[in-house]
Amino acid sequence: MNLLTEKLAVHGGPAVRSKTLPYGHQTIGAPDVEAVVEVLRSSWLTTGPAVDQFERDFATTIGAEHAIAVSSGTAALHTACHALRIGKGDEVIVPAITFIASSNSVIYVGGVPVFADVEADTLTISPSDVEAKITDRTKAIVAVDFAGLPCNYAALRAIADARGIPILSDACHSLGATVGGAPAATLADISVFSFHPVKHITTGEGGMICTNQSEWATRARRFRNHGIATDHRQRSMTRTFHYEMVELGYNYRITDLQCALGSSQLRQLPTFLEKRRRIAAYYDEQIQNRADVQPLARRRGAANAYHLYVVKFQLERLRADRNDLFAALNAEGIGVNVHYQPVYQHPYYRQHFGDQSGCCPEAERAYERILSLPIFPEMSMGDAEDVIAALRKVLDYYGGV
Repeated sequence: MNLLTEKLAVHGGPAVRSKTLPYGHQTIGAPDVEAVVEVLRSSWLTTGPAVDQFERDFATTIGAEHAIAVSSGTAALHTACHALRIGKGDEVIVPAITFIASSNSVIYVGGVPVFADVEADTLTISPSDVEAKITDRTKAIVAVDFAGLPCNYAALRAIADARGIPILSDACHSLGATVGGAPAATLADISVFSFHPVKHITTGEGGMICTNQSEWATRARRFRNHGIATDHRQRSMTRTFHYEMVELGYNYRITDLQCALGSSQLRQLPTFLEKRRRIAAYYDEQIQNRADVQPLARRRGAANAYHLYVVKFQLERLRADRNDLFAALNAEGIGVNVHYQPVYQHPYYRQHFGDQSGCCPEAERAYERILSLPIFPEMSMGDAEDVIAALRKVLDYYGGV
C-alpha cells in the first residue's frame, strides 16, 4: 500500500461526500407539474387526448410514422415482440450485456433468446457474433444501444436484410442519440423506449414502441388494450358501447397523467442531452490519461445520448477487484452501479436454458471490470468533480501494481 495515499472512507477515513450522489435521477420542474395538474382538472385521466398528443410529439421527435405509448419499457419490448409475431420456438438474438427485460420479453411470447457477445470497446452487440449465431429459426435481432451509444446498425442491417430478419432496437438508453445526424432509432425496423425516472425523459413508468410498419403498429395498439380493437375514448367519440376482443392482449395502457408529463419532458430533451454530454466530456477529459481506467469507446459518426457513463477498470494494475471498487466508491458518497451481469448468468436462465458459461467471453470479461458513474441533468459540475475526486482517491489507494 502507498502510505502517502488518503485513507479510504470504506476503511474509516473521511468521505468525499456526506450525502450519496445517485447514479441517475429524474428532473422535474414547474412546467412538468403544471402539465400534470392540467390533466387532473380535465375529463380524461386515461386513454384520453394527452396520450394521443404524447404519441404524436414522440413520433415527430424521432422521425417515426407510428408511436404507441405503453406502461413501461418492458411492456414496450413485450408488445414489440408480439407485433413481430415472434412465437413458440422462434430464436431471437439478444446481446449478453443488457437489462434482463430485453431477453425476458422474448420468453414472454414463447421465443428462445440466443445470446450474442458484445464488442470489447463499446459493449454493444457484436455484428460478427450475431452472424455466427443466426440459424434458420432466427426470427429477429435485438440491438441494445448500451449506455446510449447506437449499435453498429450498418453492419447489423447488412446481416439482417440478407436474411429477411427484422431488427428490434432496444433504444431505452439512447433517446436523442444520432448516427450521421439521423435519430438512431430510425435505423431499426421497430424501436422501443423507456421512461423510467433515470432515463432521458420520464413519465414515472412508461414506454413507447415506434415503427413505420402500419401492421405492426395496429397489432401493438390492440395488444396494449387486452387485444380489443378500440379503446374507451374511440367508442365514446363514435357513441357506441360495442367492442370486440380479436386477440389475447394485456393491460399495458398508459395514463394521460403520465403522457402529459412525457410531452412536457420531451420539450426539455435537448437541454437534458446537452447536460449529460457536458458531464461525459468532463469525465473523458479527467480520466483520459489514466492507465487503470478507461471510458467506453465512441463510434465514428454517432452521437451518444449518455444514459449511462460506464468505465472499465484495468484490474491488472490494481490491488482490488470490481466489487472492492464498488464498495469503496459508494463509501465515498458516489452511488456507482453495475450495468449489467450477462443475462444468461442469472439463476432463472441457468435453470431453464442451461449453463452457458463461456458463450460470450467479452461480456463475461467486461462484467468483472465495469462500473457506471453518476450522470444525470440535475448534477452540477461540482458533483462531477466529486465523482472524479473519489475515483482518483480510490484508484490511487489501490494502484501501484
